[in-house]
Amino acid sequence: MELRVTIAETAEEKNAALALRWDVFVQEQRVPESLEQDEWDATATHFLAYAGDDAVGTARLRPVGPKVAKVERVAVLSPYRRRGIGRALMEAIERYAGDWGMSEMILHAQDRAVPFYKKLGYRVLGDPFEDAGIPHLKMSKPLSGESFPPLQGE
Repeated sequence: MELRVTIAETAEEKNAALALRWDVFVQEQRVPESLEQDEWDATATHFLAYAGDDAVGTARLRPVGPKVAKVERVAVLSPYRRRGIGRALMEAIERYAGDWGMSEMILHAQDRAVPFYKKLGYRVLGDPFEDAGIPHLKMSKPLSGESFPPLQGE
């Protein structure tokens, strides 16, 4: 399976990203339609992951502070999960953010996705919270090549 990640630049590519999110969040996870798209979609940088010619994953990235970028709406179609697509998507986004001058990535991970993000070097910050009725945790990762100092118990 040929895997590639691109920035969604055309209207067709952005619509493909929104369609993937619809399938994963609204159809599969039952997120209310009114919460799936928001004001940040117009200005965020959207990414698409392709398996061959098929768009099978997406995420968006936006700056949220000085040198801090937030990854949001990470979604991979169910039949394509556990094939390295999420990892390839996140690695491409982190490279882009680093090239963009960002030094830290943050995200709000669904609780079931926390182990995936931990494997990528993200650390949980704070207590769980709910978003769209789904438990989430805030996570962070430095992009400077440094790693976090170990926490007690890690």
